[in-house]
Parts: sequence; C-alpha cells; structure tokens
Amino acid sequence: MAQKISNVRAFQKRFPDEDSCLHHLMRSRFGERFTCFKCQKEATYYRVKNRRAFECEHCGYQVYPTAGTPFEKTRTSLRDWFYVMFLFCTTRNGVAAKEVERQLGVTYKTAWRMCHLIRLYMGYVDGDYPMGGPGKTVEADETFIGGRDKMGKDDKAVVMGMIERGGDVVTRVVQGRTKAHIIPHIVRFVKEGSRINTDEASNFKLLKERYGYDHEMVDHSAKEYVRGDVHTNSIESFWSQVKRGISGTYVWVSKKHLQLYLREFEYRHNLRKQPALMFELLLQAFPKVRVE
Repeated sequence: MAQKISNVRAFQKRFPDEDSCLHHLMRSRFGERFTCFKCQKEATYYRVKNRRAFECEHCGYQVYPTAGTPFEKTRTSLRDWFYVMFLFCTTRNGVAAKEVERQLGVTYKTAWRMCHLIRLYMGYVDGDYPMGGPGKTVEADETFIGGRDKMGKDDKAVVMGMIERGGDVVTRVVQGRTKAHIIPHIVRFVKEGSRINTDEASNFKLLKERYGYDHEMVDHSAKEYVRGDVHTNSIESFWSQVKRGISGTYVWVSKKHLQLYLREFEYRHNLRKQPALMFELLLQAFPKVRVE
C-alpha cells in the first residue's frame, strides 16, 4: 500500500538523509536481492562508501541506482531532489524555480534545471492515453496562453485541450486554430463513438460530418454556456487553473517550454482523486524511465 506523504514532517521522517533516498532508489529499481549482471549469481548489494553506488557481495560489480533517472548527472543532494518533487506534488499551482533557489540555497540555474527535469518526468509518468468511448462525454476546446513579448508583439500560444468528464485531460500546444491543427489531436486521443462537446468554433464542425462523433456545441457568442448536459465547463475550469497557476506562480512561460508546464498541470489534475499517489508514482517509476 502506498505511503501517504501529506506534510513536510512525514516527508522528513521517511527521507531523513541522503542514504535513505539512495536506498529507496536501489530498492525500487532492483529490489533487495537480484542476479548480478557480471557474475550471474543471486546477490545482495552493499553500499559503496563515498559513492552513489552499491556493489555485488560476490564479485564487487557496482550498480549506480541514479543511472537512467533525472538525478544521473547531478551533484545536488538526492534529498533535495526528493523534496522538490514533494513540493510539486503537494502544491496546487506548482513551484517556481526562484522558490526552489531560496529554499535549497542553490543557484537559479540549478533550481531551474531541477524543475525542468521534474516536469519532464511527471509527463512521462502520467502519459497520454485515448479517452472517451461509447456513452462517454469528452469536452474539447482551445485557448490562448501568454501575452506580448518585449517588443510589444502578440506572443500568445494556442493550446488545444481535451478532457473526459470526471476523467483525465490531455493538452497540446498547436501552431494555429485551424481545422488542420485541431482535428488531428481530437482524432488521435478521443475514441470512436464518443460524445464530444465544444463551443461554436467552425474548426470543430467536421467532427460529426467526417469523423462520425456525436458532436454537440454551445454558442458562447450568444451567451449560451449550458444546454442540458451540453457544456464545456470542465475544460474551461482546467484552463482557469492553468492560467492562475502560470500568472500567480511562474508569471510568464515561454512557448518553447509551455508544453512541459502543461504536463505538470495535467499530472496533478489526472491524479486529483488520489492525491497520495502523486508523490508515490514519481518515487516508484524509476525502473522504467530514462530522462535526457
């Protein structure tokens, strides 16, 4: 059963020092005993002093549990990494690199890199899976995120989002609002036979005619926001949360990195009904991932 980490005191008790974090990585990736990669004997691995490594009891072959994880090439304490991951999973709107810099006493460059890799890792753990299906409703909508650049020119990014009612959300930064940019993502992530709710934008009109979805619209231009159970309130609510988080925590996000920030918000939204799993999944998924 997953341990519930709900406050800083519980985190500190579970991971009091560097060794506890390294041993956790070793156990989660390799287990207590496993067949040595060199001598092919069942072995217990013992910690190597002054290294982030464990060695085989028979032949001395060394294993580095941080290899293939976001911590592979870092000199930053593993406990600091775990703590920042904990903050990402227990805050509603994310953690700014400046805040990490202040709390850990590291450089801004180090703090930014830590946050960047954790977002990348959250996106991997969460994944993107098809949603909807017969009898299920998916809401689709696009929005603008951003403002004006230093030259005063419009620098907004177009973001496409799909959310299954009561379920998961998937987002994509797209190049434009045309059918060619929007429809392929819906076809990719929304299963056939789904009921799709959108606003009145013309780029959604092919969903029923060409792709056979049960498509219904609400006309926002006529101030129609709900018609029976036809609405886009779920995806609009998600957009509001993203924009509040960006403006309140990050202030500004470049188009280049926007998708990673969206994956962070997706991760927290998709696990909102099981908040105790947010941190646990990040701690347990290391055997399957290599983040570069």
